[in-house]
Amino acid sequence: MDGFHYGQEITFASDGRPALGYVSHTWWADEPRDGRETGSPLATETGFWRVQPGADGATDVEVTLAHPFGIAELYVGALTGTRIDLSHNVLIRTATAREVTRSVRLYGLVEGDLAYAIDMEAGGKPMQSHLSARLHRATD
Repeated sequence: MDGFHYGQEITFASDGRPALGYVSHTWWADEPRDGRETGSPLATETGFWRVQPGADGATDVEVTLAHPFGIAELYVGALTGTRIDLSHNVLIRTATAREVTRSVRLYGLVEGDLAYAIDMEAGGKPMQSHLSARLHRATD
């Protein structure tokens, strides 16, 4: 896939329970091409993030995500300092969803920004880089 630019808004919200609600929306930020218009929606995912005590004093992170194109994911990983490595992934998909078989995610704070990288195994291709971004906190 050719590289492209996209915009993204991520919202984390707490309702007082021991999990954060999560919603991510992305949109096309490049000039129009391949039938896409600037600002047109790309992807949405929603779910929950939980932090749990792990083995030997480690801190585990559990993430559940649902996508409107027929895929749901469960990640388990480790929190180390300001880095979250979601290396264990279970994925289920409907019969009409694209063929994604596994993915891993890395999140971290970089100079106050949220940075991430997503690697994916899909369409019969081996694990490879899928998306990465560095997001700045929105100010009111």
